[in-house]
Amino acid sequence: MATQLKNLSDFSHTTIPSSADFRFAIITAQWNAEVTGALYQGAYDMLIQQGTPEDNIISVAVPGSYELIAGAEMMLSSRKVDAVICLGCIIQGDTPHFDYICNGVANGIANVGIKHSVPVIFGVLTTLNLEQAQERAGGKHGNKGTEAAASAILMADLQRSLK
Repeated sequence: MATQLKNLSDFSHTTIPSSADFRFAIITAQWNAEVTGALYQGAYDMLIQQGTPEDNIISVAVPGSYELIAGAEMMLSSRKVDAVICLGCIIQGDTPHFDYICNGVANGIANVGIKHSVPVIFGVLTTLNLEQAQERAGGKHGNKGTEAAASAILMADLQRSLK
């Protein structure tokens, strides 16, 4: 596997702009809280590091990854934000439930962003086991929450530049 020894949260190849003038929502699934809490912290820290004022970060918890879709929809219908970051963790079990949830969440998050013409970032881990999830939530493969926040900043900046 190409990423076996690689920290994926390497931004040395790109410049992340200031996020001081943007408003973000971070919607975090409570299921697999140990992992999603670490994803949230990575996202939050990246936004603060890039200049987002604390008052410009709206944090919302939802029960599980499937509810990220409705959470993003409600947020975009009721609040003015420049991007929504959806964070969750789906770990494969013994049934096809994993496949249905992963597909539903990925398609749902994409559709909410398209519907509202606002960046909605997919920061959902879809792993085979807890160890893989931990490796991507602050472990040896970086923090997908940090990456999701960087994507949110870059996409909000892109959208603003096109207006």
